[in-house]
Amino acid sequence: MHNDPLLQILILLTASVCVVAGVRKLALPAILGYLAVGMLLGPHALALAVDNDTTRLLADFGVVFLVFTLGLEFSLPRLVAMRWEVLGVGGAQVLITTGFVAAAAIVLFDVAPAVAVVVGGAVAMSSTAIIISQLTEQSENNRTHGRLAVAICLFQDLSFPLLLALVSVLSSGGRGADARHIIGAIGAAALALLLVLAAGRWLLRPLFVVIASVRSAELFSLAVLLAVLASSWATHAVGLSLALGAFLAGMMLAETEFRHQVEATIRSYREVLLGLFFITVGMLLDVQLLLRHLPLVTAILAGMLVLKAAIVTLVAEPATKSWFKSLRTGVVVAQGGEFGFALLTLLLRRELLDPAVVQPLLAATVLSMVLSPFLIRHNRRITRALLSESGPPHTEAMRESRATLAVAERDHVVICGFGRVGQNIARVLEQTGFEFIALDLDPYRIRLGRQAGDPVIYGDAGQVEVLQNVGVAHASCVVITFAGPEVALRILRAVRELRADVPILVRTQDDTKLEQLQAAGATEVVPETFEASLMLLSHLLLLLKLPVSRVIRTVNDIRSGRYSMLRQYFRAAGAEHLDETHAFREELHSVILPPHAWAVGRSIAELLGRGSVAAVSAVRRDGIVGREPSPDTVFKEGDVVVVCGTPEAVEHAETLLLMG
Repeated sequence: MHNDPLLQILILLTASVCVVAGVRKLALPAILGYLAVGMLLGPHALALAVDNDTTRLLADFGVVFLVFTLGLEFSLPRLVAMRWEVLGVGGAQVLITTGFVAAAAIVLFDVAPAVAVVVGGAVAMSSTAIIISQLTEQSENNRTHGRLAVAICLFQDLSFPLLLALVSVLSSGGRGADARHIIGAIGAAALALLLVLAAGRWLLRPLFVVIASVRSAELFSLAVLLAVLASSWATHAVGLSLALGAFLAGMMLAETEFRHQVEATIRSYREVLLGLFFITVGMLLDVQLLLRHLPLVTAILAGMLVLKAAIVTLVAEPATKSWFKSLRTGVVVAQGGEFGFALLTLLLRRELLDPAVVQPLLAATVLSMVLSPFLIRHNRRITRALLSESGPPHTEAMRESRATLAVAERDHVVICGFGRVGQNIARVLEQTGFEFIALDLDPYRIRLGRQAGDPVIYGDAGQVEVLQNVGVAHASCVVITFAGPEVALRILRAVRELRADVPILVRTQDDTKLEQLQAAGATEVVPETFEASLMLLSHLLLLLKLPVSRVIRTVNDIRSGRYSMLRQYFRAAGAEHLDETHAFREELHSVILPPHAWAVGRSIAELLGRGSVAAVSAVRRDGIVGREPSPDTVFKEGDVVVVCGTPEAVEHAETLLLMG
């Protein structure tokens, strides 16, 4: 075991990077990787890391930032809207689970009543992070069981600071802390929760308004750290926990307009320190003891999952009026959570509970979190198996997919890309009565679109098989809304491989690859930069009282010329070229002819004869501009020659004009 602090950090960082990367590859929560690092490097395994006071202090700050983030997510309007689910279902789940487990701990292990309440509260906790992320990924967060699961997690999160306050009192008063101190501590925490919103509005909001006006990211970060640590110190000074103060600070800032920026600021601190916290938790797990008591750990795991699922099913049934939906909710929230880890770890560190009791319970909580993604992902199948129900022949997602693909058999528009442009096109098509199918590769965007009832499918529009599935054979038009020209070219070729006659409309940001897109089969290419210029131009000409017919004719002439007029422009200093060849980016450049320039006394025809491929657009002489000069025009000293061409052609022309 090494005592060098720097070496300790290097060992932990190296192991964390390797293990967490592997856990992420398996689509498991990063917390499991941190726990594995602690178990492998801790004193009960390889003994390469030390669980000392410094490590514990940093780990405690990880919990502080975690609870601070929880306070930021607390929303009074959200709580009011979900008050029956949160207070009714969530409150009943926490109280019944805590009471049942506390009674079992007192009877079976002779645990002190107050400590048994903390143990029961730890078992009642579920992993909010795992539940919400998995439900969101499955588009079930707005379903009945998803909504109830979130409500239960919210009440669990709100009860966590109260349990922390109880642990603080037990630590100061020992196992024999009387009821008066316990009730007083919980009452103080509850009173702080009631007063915090008003305090936040009157104290923190004005402070952060002043700090934000300075527009300094460093000052803002320092202010956030000050608010978190000062609040934590204040609660710690009156005998409560550091985490409770962080929770109160988070609640205060949640009611300000700076909530999202604050959360982004502390994310890096939170993730690193919280990872260290879970590593220290892993160090407490005795692998050899777990192997010796594997039957006991398995029994505790099964008991935890069955108990929590059963309790949630019973308390959720009145709200759902369905045993199927209530049991689905129970399956989702049956696992343990990180807050339960924190409570059990505090009991173990402060010697309030026998390690022989805590170790198997910690191990069972770890295993339940490992199983959690599987349980949530297959909650429908598990519920149907438990209730011996066959269910409808197809799930709602399958019915939505069938309805979407049914459009592919009819006349419709295929929209490749469902970003802002694609969604705007879809809204207009919907209002005018045209059907469409959209393709995109952004799971979040697809999930939101399908929830809103839009026919959006996850798929690569550049693959022929995907285009066949969305019915390009029956499409009346294909619209490519991706801004990247390379992506558009790939989709164009795939569409043309299936159909040569379907009109294809391509949106690009500018005119790079314009000719290539047209050669690949694009019916129309719409560069955003040029179309914005044309819109401004048309409005300007109308304001100048030009007849509407002439405005339309001018705009159409520019479009029919493939935007050649608009593709000539003066480049900004230091501007980078948008493609490697510059072949489709013509620019204007002015060259002033000094007294001894080679071009003085020579004509434009002679310039072209020297190999110049850039066109001379204009010559300015004595304040008079001559557009499109003839080839026999002779240059004079002081002329301003405006040349047009690709960057290479312009540079060559300037060299010829000056040096010959």
